[in-house]
Amino acid sequence: MKPRVLFVSRTRYRLPLDPGLARKWDALNAELDLRVLATGADGGDPRFHLVPARSPAFYLSLPLQVARELRTFRPAVIVAQSPYEAGAALVGRALARVPARVLLEVHGDWDTATRYYGSPLRRLLEPVSRTAARAAVRRADAVRTVSPFTSSLVRRVGVEPAATFTTYYDASAFTASPPVPPPDSARALFVGVLERYKDVHTLAEAWRRVAARLPEAQLHVVGRGRERETVERLVRDLPKQVRWDEWLSPDGVAVALDGASLLVLPSVSEGLPRVVMEAFARGRAVVGARAGGIPDIVEDGVSGILVAAGDPEALANGLVRVLAEPELAQTLGAGARAASGRWLQTPEQFAMRMRELVDEVRS
Repeated sequence: MKPRVLFVSRTRYRLPLDPGLARKWDALNAELDLRVLATGADGGDPRFHLVPARSPAFYLSLPLQVARELRTFRPAVIVAQSPYEAGAALVGRALARVPARVLLEVHGDWDTATRYYGSPLRRLLEPVSRTAARAAVRRADAVRTVSPFTSSLVRRVGVEPAATFTTYYDASAFTASPPVPPPDSARALFVGVLERYKDVHTLAEAWRRVAARLPEAQLHVVGRGRERETVERLVRDLPKQVRWDEWLSPDGVAVALDGASLLVLPSVSEGLPRVVMEAFARGRAVVGARAGGIPDIVEDGVSGILVAAGDPEALANGLVRVLAEPELAQTLGAGARAASGRWLQTPEQFAMRMRELVDEVRS
C-alpha cells in the first residue's frame, strides 16, 4: 500500500500542470498517495488543494489549513518545503491531534531569507524568522537537504539530515540536443530573478569594468524583479554591450546559453542553483560567487571560476579571464558538461528516493 503524504509549500501552481511539472507529480503519485497544499486557483486536479492567499496571509492561515487536511486526508507524513511551512505544519499537527510525521526540506539559507529576498520591509522580520526557522529544523521529525551547503546549515543547529538529494526539475529543454561549442565572440549570460540575493549590483559594477577592458564583450541579462533599475541603468549606459530580456522560455534560455561563452552568477545566497545545472547541460562554464551552494556545483578551474562574493573587481577579473581566452572557455565548458550528469535525474528516480525517505520517516 502506498503511504499517504501531504506536501505543503508556498509554490504557486496553475492547473492543469504543464507537462514538465506533471511528470514530476505523476511519478510521485505512482509511489505515494499524495495531496498538495499550496497556492493558486483551485480546481481541475483532486490531488491539489490550492488557496489564493500569498504570504504573509498564506502563512497565517497555514496551520488551520494543515489541520483541516490532517483531519480529512489523514496523511502519515507531511513534507514541508521550507522551515516556515514546517513550523506551520507542526502547529497544525498540534491543533488536529493527528500523529503525522513532519519531513522538512531545506532548499536554501533561512538566515538570509528575509535579508535578501522579497520586499526590504521583510528585513524587520529577520530576528523572528531566523528563530522560528531554527526551531522548526530542530523539531521536525526528519530533514532532507539538497546539497552539502544546505546540510551544513542543518548541522549548525545540531540536526543530522536524514537524506541529501536534489529535487527533480524538467531539464528536457537543455538535454534535448547535444551542446554546441562556445561562440568565438565574448558573450556572458545572466539568468535569474532581479532580487537582492542575486547581487545584480555587483554584476553591473563588474560589467562596467569588463566593458572598458573588452569593448567587444556583450552581456545578456534575462530576468525581472525589484532590482530592475540597476539593469535599466546598465542598458542605458552601455547599450551596445548589454542586452536585456525580462523573460525567456526554457527553450529560449537554452538558445541563450548556446550563444554565450559562459554563465555568470554573482549571488550572495543560493541553495542549489538550477541555472548552473542548465548551463552545465549545455556545456557552459560558470563564473560565480563563492557563496551558498554555488561551490557545491562549480569546481574552480574545472567547470568554472569562483570569486569572492560582493567583489566587483574579482568578478570582472574572472569574467575577463574566460571571455578573453576562448580555449579556456572551451576547456571549462567541457568540464561543466562532464559534471552535468551528477545533477540530472529522472522523475522516477526522484520519486523512488522520496518513497524510500518517507518509508524511513514513518517507520
